[in-house]
Amino acid sequence: MGTKGREIVGGHADKIIEMLNKAFADEWLAYYQYWIGAKIARGPMGEAVAAELAEHAGEELEHAEKLAERIIQLGGTPIIKPEDWYKLTNCGYDAPDNPDVKVLLEQNIKGEQCAIEVYNKMLSELKDIDPVTYHLVLEILEDEIEHEEDLETLKDSMKW
Repeated sequence: MGTKGREIVGGHADKIIEMLNKAFADEWLAYYQYWIGAKIARGPMGEAVAAELAEHAGEELEHAEKLAERIIQLGGTPIIKPEDWYKLTNCGYDAPDNPDVKVLLEQNIKGEQCAIEVYNKMLSELKDIDPVTYHLVLEILEDEIEHEEDLETLKDSMKW
């Protein structure tokens, strides 16, 4: 990171990198949860649910890429060992043990709600210390809110 970029975040870089790495872990776990869920989804509207999960998987991977870029810009290193994702995650990983679309939707809605809480909290912490990371987190939060809405709409369109 350049001299002026360092001035913006002051002595907060390590704290910001830590928050971003936790979010990075969440995004990788969310990516996999969506990706594998799309592969195994079964039940009513299974194809529609699988398509939505696959789309969200791609967007979660994009979030991970953006977070990694920002971590590097701040002079940090993104988590390099997947086993560390479990140690640092905010939201955990809800393994899709049951391929039923209803269960998959519920699991992923829960994950999105956690992500919304995490990113909203990050915004509060970043607003006065790092406008660049704040903007990135705001963009990701907007996506997570859209994901929750997409999944809830899909769930509501099913006859439970």
